[in-house]
Amino acid sequence: MRTKTMVLGLLATLALASPAAAEFPDKPIRIMAPYAPGGNIDVTARIVADKLKDVLGVTVLVENKAGASGMIGADVIARSAPDGYNLLVSANSMVDVPAIYGNAPYNWKTAFQPISHIQAVPAVIVVTPSSPIKTLADLIKIGRDKPGTQPIADSGVGTTNHIVIELMSDATKSKFTIVHYKGSGQASIDVIAGQVPVQVDQLNSAITHIRAGKLRAIAVTSEARVPELPDVPTVKESGIPELKDFTYSTYTGLFGPAKMPPDVLKKLHDAMVKVVTDPAVVKRFADLTAVAKPSTPEELAAMLDKEDQTAVPLIKKLGIKAE
Repeated sequence: MRTKTMVLGLLATLALASPAAAEFPDKPIRIMAPYAPGGNIDVTARIVADKLKDVLGVTVLVENKAGASGMIGADVIARSAPDGYNLLVSANSMVDVPAIYGNAPYNWKTAFQPISHIQAVPAVIVVTPSSPIKTLADLIKIGRDKPGTQPIADSGVGTTNHIVIELMSDATKSKFTIVHYKGSGQASIDVIAGQVPVQVDQLNSAITHIRAGKLRAIAVTSEARVPELPDVPTVKESGIPELKDFTYSTYTGLFGPAKMPPDVLKKLHDAMVKVVTDPAVVKRFADLTAVAKPSTPEELAAMLDKEDQTAVPLIKKLGIKAE
């Protein structure tokens, strides 16, 4: 009897010492938006967080940490525990920015675990409403005839907005003075105020200002005109021969630190499929001219690999470096 009592006591002690692991998630989740508030990444992160909290049943907080074109905030997540509680919303610029800086604190290929694609949106070229620049052809002509005299704002070195400017400049042999900001929000404020006359931005972060008449769109980088701006031509329609096939989209995805447990990854991916296909979320993105679509982790990884094979060679060819 004494032996049986001792065994039962030992088992009880072990049970107390080794409690069952709590099922993920059981505490708040952080989503890092590594740019200033107001831009495409920030807007996307907040839409996702708002629905993800309902799907997972826990608080989902968005944190902004701007700097180094997204690398400062991304590095915070790369160094975080791979437990699913620290996530990152990033764009295809995740691939481009390290090539520009040359000294990224992480290797994007090994530092992050893709979870799901979120949405894709074209870029838009906007000017102040009073600008004499009426068309994209007008803008390119300035860049050709008076190289380096026309300032254009973007959301940071190596961002997809920056890449769009460089792609168009390289194709048309035009040159502009690019003014890099730490996010689209502040860039838009300065363009609206007339401090910088032109901006390349993601359409979903600029559409509100365009609808309010604070900015005037002169071209979009989509394959066809977007329904929300039917009078705004595509870059392909600009009449510039070198840009007759030009299209470009910024896509965003959700990532975690590398080496996440498979069960946590699966739960987050399954949750994101529900989030990104939810009719209300689809509509919110559609209202911002973005197309929401989930993916497998492997599909998102393949999209990044394609960016690595296309944008990075251009960056190296042009010798683009951080300022």
